[in-house]
Amino acid sequence: MARMDIPSPPRGTRRAGTFLLVLVVVGLVVWLLGSRFYYILARVEEQEVGVKFRGGRIVDVVGPGVYSDVGLFVELKRVSSSAVPFLVADPEIITSDKQRIGLAAGGDIFRPRLENAGQLRTLWAQYNTLYLNDEAARDHIVQRAQQAMKVCVGDRTFDDAVIGTARDDLRACIDSEINKLAQNVGLVVENVAVPEVTIAPEAQARLDEIVQSRLQTEKAAQDELRAKAQAAAEQALQEGQIRVEQSRLQEETRQKVLLAQLDEERLAAQQKVIQAERANELARVEANRAVIEAQKSNDLLEAQLDLEVQTVRAQAAAEQARATTAVEAVLGLLYTANPGLLSFHIARENANALANTEKLLITPEGTTPTLVIPGEQIQPVADVTPPQ
Repeated sequence: MARMDIPSPPRGTRRAGTFLLVLVVVGLVVWLLGSRFYYILARVEEQEVGVKFRGGRIVDVVGPGVYSDVGLFVELKRVSSSAVPFLVADPEIITSDKQRIGLAAGGDIFRPRLENAGQLRTLWAQYNTLYLNDEAARDHIVQRAQQAMKVCVGDRTFDDAVIGTARDDLRACIDSEINKLAQNVGLVVENVAVPEVTIAPEAQARLDEIVQSRLQTEKAAQDELRAKAQAAAEQALQEGQIRVEQSRLQEETRQKVLLAQLDEERLAAQQKVIQAERANELARVEANRAVIEAQKSNDLLEAQLDLEVQTVRAQAAAEQARATTAVEAVLGLLYTANPGLLSFHIARENANALANTEKLLITPEGTTPTLVIPGEQIQPVADVTPPQ
């Protein structure tokens, strides 16, 4: 059989193959160990807290965001801030008065948040499993809850643990005890509830008797209170009727008093009106009398003044008459003593009696013309006959 020789690849090709092989090996190593030397664009969600590690030590605690780091043994671990629900039940717990009851309790577990970064740094080495694993955290709290339930029920009597508002006090006690036990590991328990309390049959029968007796007692008390209330209501009704009647009588009396007061005020007003009218009438009469008296006084004064004027006038007339008589007497004496003066005055008076249109009459010396004033069918004549 003939032997075939396979030609060897060129030297450059061998070098390229070797380099490629080295790259593949290095890539594989980096891929296998890459998570220990870097993380790029690692995301921390809204409900998470990020814990950065470098060389196995915590270097920072961060909130939601995107982070990257490169180095020796770098790592980013995420701690959920979401609630981890739990429910625990204990079928038999002994109360302080030696009664058996079953109890269930539940709530929500919360790990340290960003504001509790100091707890994460301090407690991480011991309790990181509780922070990273929900079941581990739930198991840890369930054990503490069972202990808290035994403590709280053991300190209470059957009635204080089961009946009425005592269950809310029991829930508050369990809440407080669980958080006391959980605070050492950095966990917080909230929304604690006691959804169920179970009772043994004999305890249930006893409880039913107690409840029935209590119901009967309460019913009797309620009946007594109802009877008292009915009696009080009847009494109140009667008292109300009496008060209504008294109020009616008082109101009638008050109305009568008001009417009497109004009548009295009306009469007083009428009396004041009458008195005012009388006063006005008296004032009017007095005014009329004053007017009459004033008129009489004026008339009397006027009469007195007229009398005085007439008296003065009479005195003046008398004086005038006496003066005229005296003048006439003097003239008479003068005329008697001087006849020529008399003739002169007669001639002057005649001359004065003639008008400018009349004619001048010439008479003989020693005669006196007689004048006749003409009238209808009368002719003027002049008697010039000399005196005998």
